[in-house]
Amino acid sequence: MSSQNFASLRYTAWRFGLLIACFAVVWVLCYARLIPLGVGSSNIFWMVLLALILSAPLSWVLLRKQREAMAAQVAARVDRAKESLAANAAQEDSVA
Repeated sequence: MSSQNFASLRYTAWRFGLLIACFAVVWVLCYARLIPLGVGSSNIFWMVLLALILSAPLSWVLLRKQREAMAAQVAARVDRAKESLAANAAQEDSVA
């Protein structure tokens, strides 16, 4: 199996890792009192939301190669599926 086969898994793992790293940074900033902790019991929700907001643009920039590899993998699968459907349709037309 080529490394192209795992492009989606690799991108997802990198994306999740980036989210965890952003969460760790937000957690440190919250508990160092450099950013607000939230209101009442909203602390964890606030930190997760902020980590999501921070990780989205970072992943757009930092994970471009992985995202392009994943897109190429998906496009290849779609092309194979289209070819298979066309071949099946041609076979059915020749039988009928």
